[in-house]
Amino acid sequence: MSKRILVVDDEADVRSFLTAVLKKNGYETVTASDGRKALEIVKEQPVDLVTLDLMMPNQTGTDFYRKLVKDDKLSQIPVVIISGLPGRHLAVKEPVAVFDKPIDPDELMAAIERALGEG
Repeated sequence: MSKRILVVDDEADVRSFLTAVLKKNGYETVTASDGRKALEIVKEQPVDLVTLDLMMPNQTGTDFYRKLVKDDKLSQIPVVIISGLPGRHLAVKEPVAVFDKPIDPDELMAAIERALGEG
């Protein structure tokens, strides 16, 4: 069974790009356009990793992350930050990796494979 990755970004083109890269590499994907929807998804269906933008409407990625780590069932999900926000490396306590936009797909896949114990 392939691993499922939640792609969280308010930009549809970024979600589409990341989904295409992940599917090409054999991963299932589910997407959310803000932190509120992302939290609903992780509570309803298991995901193996989250790619997370920080600046989004309704609920920021940082707010989503804070709620994720407070939940004992969800706190162990690895998070990869993908954001153009200055200081993005400080917004999440222990991200698997931090990337600026635009992102290099090969570097992203290497980080995801390491995080999931596949690389």
